[in-house]
Amino acid sequence: MNNKKISLQDAISLVKDGMTVMVGGFLANGGANTIMDALAESGVKNLNLICNDTAFPDKGQGKLIACKMVKKVVTSHIGTNPATIDQMNAGEIIVEFCPQGSLAERIRAYGAGLGGVLTSTGLGTVVAEGKQVINVDGKDFLLEKPLKADIAFIGATKCDNAGNLYYAGNSRNFNPLMAMAADVVVVEAEELVETGSIKPEDVHTPGIFIDYIYTK
Repeated sequence: MNNKKISLQDAISLVKDGMTVMVGGFLANGGANTIMDALAESGVKNLNLICNDTAFPDKGQGKLIACKMVKKVVTSHIGTNPATIDQMNAGEIIVEFCPQGSLAERIRAYGAGLGGVLTSTGLGTVVAEGKQVINVDGKDFLLEKPLKADIAFIGATKCDNAGNLYYAGNSRNFNPLMAMAADVVVVEAEELVETGSIKPEDVHTPGIFIDYIYTK
């Protein structure tokens, strides 16, 4: 794709009812927060959300839950968003808890073409319910299957016109993994720069993984 730039409205229009959506960020740090604000007003529904956390009811992907647009979320924690807790307790949303490291590995597994990952985390807990246990050299492991999405919204500090991304500090978090685990990837960049101006060693996500670029 020669021109990856996209308007905010066009980015939102990519999301349809019932889609599985990955959202990068850690408590909305490094997330595509402007896109989330607009998506929360779009009226789409029955989304399956994959994210590290459900952020806050007034910020990031947490807005989607507060607006009751999500039917299921796969996440590592929900404690900062009372809307998620209330809807879960009321049976209005399905919450699949996944330990943070396992969540990252499940996303990475799809991007790497793996059939899953084996981990001892969660054995003997509710996390293990319904999952296959595989014994390797006398030790039990849970088989955690890969996670993929129809579309991923990620954030980046800098993006060049080819879609190469640089993340400052801990804003990197889940973004590089999610860029490899979705059919369509949209980045919300704080700064758009000319191709070649990001040093090769500073490219954290290559542009080949990025379909669309949105900047304010």
